[in-house]
Amino acid sequence: MLKPQVWLIACAALLCSAPAVMAQTSVTLEAGHSSESDTTYRASMQFDFGRSLWQNQSGSLQLGGYWDAGFTHWDRANINSLSLTPIFQLNFSATGRRFTPFLEGGIGVALFSETRFPSNTDIASSFQFEDVLGAGVRLPSGSELGLRWYHYSNAGIKQPNMGVEKTAVYFRLPF
Repeated sequence: MLKPQVWLIACAALLCSAPAVMAQTSVTLEAGHSSESDTTYRASMQFDFGRSLWQNQSGSLQLGGYWDAGFTHWDRANINSLSLTPIFQLNFSATGRRFTPFLEGGIGVALFSETRFPSNTDIASSFQFEDVLGAGVRLPSGSELGLRWYHYSNAGIKQPNMGVEKTAVYFRLPF
């Protein structure tokens, strides 16, 4: 179990980790359900890469991305996790379309407050990799609604490596 001071330092480090050169910032609120039959709640901040990484000639496909720094609470288990993940987002924009659908994914890192869930799932180490896959739609206001799937695993660094998953819906608000 990590001490509260370690969590405070880790939270401060995550919030300060976004360079000032990042473009748009947004906040996301998320609710989901885990493979451990647990309700999850997540709050996160996103820091846009600040430029398009690729687009096709017509501009209807565009690849961008952002850093996602999040805090997740696993309700029944009373476990918390911090994460930092680069997310790559493929936007399907078209002239005259009010809503922009997108796909997204990324692999980052997470730090868990506990390694054993009430269901006896043992993730063995506080350090985990966070895999994210998602889909959503950007509204005319710039806000986003989406669905995400997460997988947490330590990639065999320590055994047992049971891993946990969660699926969540989210709302993102740019500012």
